[in-house]
Amino acid sequence: MHLHFRKVAMNDGPVLIRESLNVEPLITHRKDITSVSPLTVDLAAVSVEEKRIDMSGTLTVELDTLCSRCLTPIHEHMNISFSERFEQGQEQQDDVDEGMETIMIEGETFDTAPYCEESFLLHLPFAPLCRTDCKGLCPTCGQNWNEGSCSCNNERIDPRLAGLKDFFKK
Repeated sequence: MHLHFRKVAMNDGPVLIRESLNVEPLITHRKDITSVSPLTVDLAAVSVEEKRIDMSGTLTVELDTLCSRCLTPIHEHMNISFSERFEQGQEQQDDVDEGMETIMIEGETFDTAPYCEESFLLHLPFAPLCRTDCKGLCPTCGQNWNEGSCSCNNERIDPRLAGLKDFFKK
């Protein structure tokens, strides 16, 4: 997925990028993600100026995770919006009025894969939930509180104040 600034500038229309990336090595540290499909990249690169490329499109991936509260398996289809601006050169120019940060690239060509992988990692759920009101598991017996309650006493008392527990029971 290498892009050449000159080739994109000479093209009449946008340069279309349609590829798949293996992102499995990127999530080996995440124990809550059980499987991930290849990241499908569908981007269009347009030359704005001679040495500036705007790239936008969609990244698509299928993700199997476990709920962070109750460990229920979750299958999620993610459509990630991708929009970046690349400029050939060495100095960062201020694009405050345009509202879009520019990534400076040294040389004539650059690889788009690291930027797609970064966007994928930034959009991964930090603590995936099977539903917004997930009640989780009982810490004593492991009962899934979404399916029903248990008879465990889960009242926690600060051990520093445990001696005062029976103070008013006279």
